[in-house]
Amino acid sequence: MSESQFEALIERARSGDRAAENELLQKCRAYISIIARAQIEGWMRTKFDASDLVQQTLLEAHQGFENFKGQTEAEWLGWLRGILNHNTLDFARKFQGAAKRDVKREFSINQVGGNSAYSEPQKWELKDQTETPSRILLNREQEILMAEAVAQLPPDYQEVIMLRNLQRLSFKEVAERMDRSPGAVQMLWLRALNQLQELMERV
Repeated sequence: MSESQFEALIERARSGDRAAENELLQKCRAYISIIARAQIEGWMRTKFDASDLVQQTLLEAHQGFENFKGQTEAEWLGWLRGILNHNTLDFARKFQGAAKRDVKREFSINQVGGNSAYSEPQKWELKDQTETPSRILLNREQEILMAEAVAQLPPDYQEVIMLRNLQRLSFKEVAERMDRSPGAVQMLWLRALNQLQELMERV
């Protein structure tokens, strides 16, 4: 969907077109799901599932749609991320009193002023800090496509990308989470990136 088509979809939803609003939310489900899974730390995984965050976020987006004042796809995704971040912190406080997050492992978030009910974080990036043959940068135009592509990967490929690229864990830490050797994890990660790149090249 082009930027102009996405903006037209937003306008239709704002005018009361329920089908357009549902389409907006469904198009971003995979995107929100990937970010939600990346934001859940190890201790939180035993308390609730990322799908709980996704459902809560989409429900609040539906209920508070009139609070969205943006016009573009970027503004829409930023608004959804704001709701998701708010819910993640709420879930963390609920299950452990306060969110215990390592900010160095979070994707960069800059709070920006706006008219929406939630502050709008900046875009998230799927990237790795090391030099690799398949280094992938996620730019604004590819966010939804990238999320949909990641969702098509096998579960272990998705997991290694979540831990390595989004949570920014070391290969040793990823190996401990996945119960594999660091060498096996690194090979798995490279295969996952190669397959992800192939999927992206098709679209």
